[in-house]
Amino acid sequence: MASHKLLVTPPKALLKPLSIPNQLLLGPGPSNLPPRIMAAGGLQMIGSMSKDMYQIMDEIKEGIQYVFQTRNPLTLVISGSGHCALEAALVNVLEPGDSFLVGANGIWGQRAVDIGERIGARVHPMTKDPGGHYTLQEVEEGLAQHKPVLLFLTHGESSTGVLQPLDGFGELCHRYKCLLLVDSVASLGGTPLYMDRQGIDILYSGSQKALNAPPGTSLISFSDKAKKKMYSRKTKPFSFYLDIKWLANFWGCDDQPRMYHHTIPVISLYSLRESLALIAEQALRLPTVTTVAVPAGYDWRDIVSYVIDHFDIEIMGGLGPSTGKVLRIGLLGCNATRENVDRVTEALRAALQHCPKKKL
Repeated sequence: MASHKLLVTPPKALLKPLSIPNQLLLGPGPSNLPPRIMAAGGLQMIGSMSKDMYQIMDEIKEGIQYVFQTRNPLTLVISGSGHCALEAALVNVLEPGDSFLVGANGIWGQRAVDIGERIGARVHPMTKDPGGHYTLQEVEEGLAQHKPVLLFLTHGESSTGVLQPLDGFGELCHRYKCLLLVDSVASLGGTPLYMDRQGIDILYSGSQKALNAPPGTSLISFSDKAKKKMYSRKTKPFSFYLDIKWLANFWGCDDQPRMYHHTIPVISLYSLRESLALIAEQALRLPTVTTVAVPAGYDWRDIVSYVIDHFDIEIMGGLGPSTGKVLRIGLLGCNATRENVDRVTEALRAALQHCPKKKL
């Protein structure tokens, strides 16, 4: 058998042991993993379509129904981050020409606008400056004017630190024959959320925030109203990978024999299962992301760099419209302790003492 000289030599970095710094992650996610979840990630692989894996998937579905507080049968995991769950919701619900009303008060609303436009929906952003939230009256005006099939709201807008009230919005949307889609990536497990009681039709979240699981999986649930809209659409969703009909079958949501759709992230699902178990055992309900205004004269990047370099603590700057204006500090799940609050406070004080100030 012929052999050829290698054009690319083995990378020197890969010939060294993997080295991971021991950092306290106090950004808005990902968060540090508790020992039990790290141990789950070290378990042996099993077949992705074995009866044992199906059992784990069923347990995960029950865990999602618990943390979402929903009885929706169409509840499952998306093999991708929370952003992937947003895309899954939009590509399955929206068809070209559909009217789509978006609460764009931060980066996640802006992303929803972008995706909706790519689908070909008629997108109507309700734009607010960072720090703003929506009232029932404002939303009703948008519903009456644009007659959308779907309204998007971000429950915990991690780019600005705003918690959007949700009570009454589901009932309002249904009065106008509109579905309510809610992003709870930064809020689930940290602040009360009740999908069925609040009339939310589509709810999604991510694994890496207050759930303290590794990034890469997301949770999503659809009401019967949302299912009817998706299952009666005239065109196929643009994405095969995110087609809810296929995913619903693979996750055992349609009472039909399960068929292969894609290879699920087995090890990540072990970790997600354990994170949901911890929530069920502890019923965590804590605030998740605190935003702090960048003091006048300071560059937020200097502060973030000083805190990670001198204290091994990760915090983040703003996103989208809040870039350069705020620092985002996440106290998620197991990280939400008085000790960690004191540590990050000490680090911020030191950063303000040592970071250079610009001349105003």
